[in-house]
Amino acid sequence: MSKKRSLVSSFSELANSKPADPVQVPRVSAGIIGATQRTLTEIREERDRLAEQVALGGFLEIAPELVDPSPFPDRLPDDDHTEFERFRVSMEEDGQKVPVQVRRHPSVEGRYQLVYGHRRLRAARELNRPLKAFVVEASDHDLLLAQGLENSARQDLSWIEKASFAARMEGAGIKARDIRTALQVDDAELARFRSVLSSLGDEIPALIGRAPKIGRPRWTALAAQVAKSPDGIQQLVRILAAAKDVSSNDRFALCLEALAEPREPRPSPALPLERGDGTSFGRVLFSPKAIQIEIVEEEAKDFQSFFEARLPELVEQFRQQSRKP
Repeated sequence: MSKKRSLVSSFSELANSKPADPVQVPRVSAGIIGATQRTLTEIREERDRLAEQVALGGFLEIAPELVDPSPFPDRLPDDDHTEFERFRVSMEEDGQKVPVQVRRHPSVEGRYQLVYGHRRLRAARELNRPLKAFVVEASDHDLLLAQGLENSARQDLSWIEKASFAARMEGAGIKARDIRTALQVDDAELARFRSVLSSLGDEIPALIGRAPKIGRPRWTALAAQVAKSPDGIQQLVRILAAAKDVSSNDRFALCLEALAEPREPRPSPALPLERGDGTSFGRVLFSPKAIQIEIVEEEAKDFQSFFEARLPELVEQFRQQSRKP
């Protein structure tokens, strides 16, 4: 078995399996969920044991309306429905290849909470089909770790989604070492997650959405701009309120552009200095703060004397002109 495959990828043998009797099937051990605190050897051994259970059809079929989302969302709003539509059609034509993972609802009898597999749950609801699922014993701590492990294995979370989910894990008391393992990031990346969200808060990422094409450099740039702007958050809220109909990538671009530091205007094109026969002997360059005169070497000294002699007269003419109404 490949060491790089995610836990769920081990479930592919279930594609054509029949579900076991719900009364006879024991719930899957949640040991794999807390695996970040154990050795890789132990993780692989338990994964193999779970794969054996999978091969025996150790899963249930649950009515999708009985499954609630995870209490710790790891996704931001997604405005691209094309990819999900392809997934839904595939599930409609080929069936659900891989079970989701759920836990029994901690406070509502007969209901479940999703651990991971939100697209499969959504597709099952839209198709009105039973949902293949493993039922595990999982605390909030375990649930968060399981979501992080599965999402990092699939590598389809955008950068800001990872940052937001890391903050949720941290807020729930998950240790930094477990967050690093679950999301496959290092201490420096965790620090960047915290820095960006300390500037942007929860509201701005939620209003922007997934922004799948926006990586760490531009998110850190936006956070830096917000930190320098006294009303940066308020500006972004107003911009995003008027940009609901554009993609999340474009919403991000609007925010970054709105807070960007103004660029210095480009210098005007050079003004050529020509002799009576049309040949050039120099040029004048204008910028917002300077005027630069360049003269060919053989005429530079004479032109300097000429210019210095005429400069007082030119300055006086400018003053007289400036006094006119």
